[in-house]
Amino acid sequence: MTSNQKRVVVKVGSSSLTSLHGEISSKKLEKLVEQIVRLKDEGHEVLLVSSGAVAAGYRKLGFISRPDTLPEKQASASVGQGLLIESYSKLFLSHGYIASQILITRSDFSDEKRYNNVRNTMNVLLKRGIIPIINENDTVTVNRLKFGDNDTLSAKVAGLIDADLLTILSDIDGLYDANPRKTPDADLVKEVNEITPEIEASAGDAGSDVGTGGMKSKLDAFKITMASGIKGFLGRADTSDILHEAISGTARGTYFEPNAESHTLNHKKQWIAFNSGPEGDIIVSNESKEFIIDRKKSLYPSSIYEINGRFSNGSVVRILDQDREEIGLGVVNFSSSQLRKWKKDTNQETAASSQAVVDREAFVCHLELSVPL
Repeated sequence: MTSNQKRVVVKVGSSSLTSLHGEISSKKLEKLVEQIVRLKDEGHEVLLVSSGAVAAGYRKLGFISRPDTLPEKQASASVGQGLLIESYSKLFLSHGYIASQILITRSDFSDEKRYNNVRNTMNVLLKRGIIPIINENDTVTVNRLKFGDNDTLSAKVAGLIDADLLTILSDIDGLYDANPRKTPDADLVKEVNEITPEIEASAGDAGSDVGTGGMKSKLDAFKITMASGIKGFLGRADTSDILHEAISGTARGTYFEPNAESHTLNHKKQWIAFNSGPEGDIIVSNESKEFIIDRKKSLYPSSIYEINGRFSNGSVVRILDQDREEIGLGVVNFSSSQLRKWKKDTNQETAASSQAVVDREAFVCHLELSVPL
């Protein structure tokens, strides 16, 4: 690719693909595909994160309206996922492009080996000109193992493949300084360099009737991309040429620009901060806290005040101060049982005590790198 050609993740929600009756709209699907084809024709690499499996399948099971229970939704997704990918495949093929399907669960991201394998697979597909279509594997995923929504999934995928831009298409044309449905004179925020508590407070929680993510989930997604050094854009899905204009910087909507002066996360730290799922806590003494934060030093046994949970060598743990405030996350080089043994051992002059408990390169010690979702 040239410098003008980008690697783009496009996320589209159910509300942007469905008709008034809640079914997949063939017209909306065709318009989306045509826009992605234009990007491909211009030389961009495109990965699509698409919702809509439940919407595509529930009527085939005889439901009059979108189901409410988890088993009914999963059954609908089981039928709808095949129908949805078939529709995408036929449309892309008619333009000379091949689409692939990748279904992901959160456990695929929480295991580092599987995380890296997913990245390798996606990179091969993109480099070979394929359009990967990603969705959460709703048919088998239980609530505690879900990403929560495809906004979060798309942001993590963007970081995974080193995307240049995450474009989230929605039924609203950007972030406003107040809820535009309740405040008619609310102003569109054209650019965001930092997601402040004030911005989050104005976002609200409600999503559409057919989707799972509201504005809050989109802000959480852009927190991840901004921490990963990736630009973001939020715009209205039914706007003409929205994807082309989003890349060119001329679209109506909200651009989320990472701070050029802030430290961005490499793949290892992205996995630790956003995907790993901490397995325990290490509480450090207040005396060690400032030393760790200021000098970004590794954590040694002498700094440990308390150990919570059971974890093994190589696990990710939270690093907390004595007030239980999170300092960051780290990969431990020793198990919880080893650390407890050393704490009880009155003789600290062992070879092991001179080894770092937390790998220096993998240790995330800034609070802002651990984005709360």
